[in-house]
Amino acid sequence: MNWSRTMTVARTDVKQLVLAKDFWLPMSILGSIFFIIVPLILLLSITSLGDVAAVQNIADTLEILPQKAQDQIKGDTPQGRTSYALAVFLFAPMAVVVPLTISTAVGAASLVGERARGTGEFLAHSPAATKEIYLGKLLASLLPDYFTTMVGFTCYSLIVGPDVGGWFFPTTQWWLLMLFVLPGFMVIGLSLVLRLSGKVKSTAAAQQASGLITLPLIAISYAQASGAIYGTAGTTIIIGAITWAIGLTSTWRGMSSVKRQRLLGVADGV
Repeated sequence: MNWSRTMTVARTDVKQLVLAKDFWLPMSILGSIFFIIVPLILLLSITSLGDVAAVQNIADTLEILPQKAQDQIKGDTPQGRTSYALAVFLFAPMAVVVPLTISTAVGAASLVGERARGTGEFLAHSPAATKEIYLGKLLASLLPDYFTTMVGFTCYSLIVGPDVGGWFFPTTQWWLLMLFVLPGFMVIGLSLVLRLSGKVKSTAAAQQASGLITLPLIAISYAQASGAIYGTAGTTIIIGAITWAIGLTSTWRGMSSVKRQRLLGVADGV
């Protein structure tokens, strides 16, 4: 494994993504909606409600949360407890769903897109080994989206912090989710989608087929993210460790999916 060649492949793809407005614009809009606009509107609506009874009714619904989650809720008023529960628990799974959706969409067109753009021949005749090409493509799909997600998380923290008591957020579980669990889920999704991208014949087919992979994965990650936030830090670490074990295993198995003849458009498989 030559990491210099791997990073060259990754840098080349990242530069192309930086210059592609059709990548950054939708990603920025989607991230802004989930990390900034929706939380801001919801939290402002709760804190500005003049109807104490309505706020109390919302606060009463928090009793359906697991007991461990209820024990973590901070705040002395119904508005404060409701804001904390929504900010810490409700939006946590969204922090996993959004980057998974975007990164897999990019990864789906990564390898098959080389043939569509006519650049597959240059990549196939490069000195990079197929496993280096695979890892470079994976990093190029993961890093820009993860960076954007962390920017969104920072904005989310600045918005949510004052409403939930400032120093209460980000919580330990949130830090573990963003820094440990989320990258693992992204590696799982991308490793599967890149294997698919190396086998299909067109970008459209890759995009459609990736949906069959990512939708179940998003459902699983949503459930696991909820469990990570509702549980303790130990639970989150265990979930993250399992996620990384699966992701690294899938990545290792996926290295053989890149074939030079497929980059050249020869002997395409389905």
